[in-house]
Amino acid sequence: MNKNAEHTEQLISLYGGSTPVRSRWTYRASEPFTVTAAFQTDRDRWVEWIFARDLLVAGLIGPTGEGDVRFSPEHTDGRASILLEIESPEGQAILEMEYEAVERFLTATAKIVPIGSESDFFDVDALIEEITNV
Repeated sequence: MNKNAEHTEQLISLYGGSTPVRSRWTYRASEPFTVTAAFQTDRDRWVEWIFARDLLVAGLIGPTGEGDVRFSPEHTDGRASILLEIESPEGQAILEMEYEAVERFLTATAKIVPIGSESDFFDVDALIEEITNV
């Protein structure tokens, strides 16, 4: 397994049902439990959110998440989407993503680290070294 394996994909989300928001989703084998989603807020400004990949997987099936990041599948007018609600002290946003695009991203991450086997790829020694060298 290549610890440097990484998959990044751009997804277009909709804010408020119509405003497109460009996002960059990244999964790294070196951080097998998490996904990083960066949202473009201004021309050169990106805001990053890091959350558990399991949360995104569960969001394909039903509402999930507590706190700052929540996912929920939605089916309207014969179209499937995933709603992502993110919240911070600065405010909150509800973004709508194409269901198939989220599935495609998760499929690509599962080729790097199979879903459910994250602990087999997690490098505890590297984490301890990172924490102790701060």
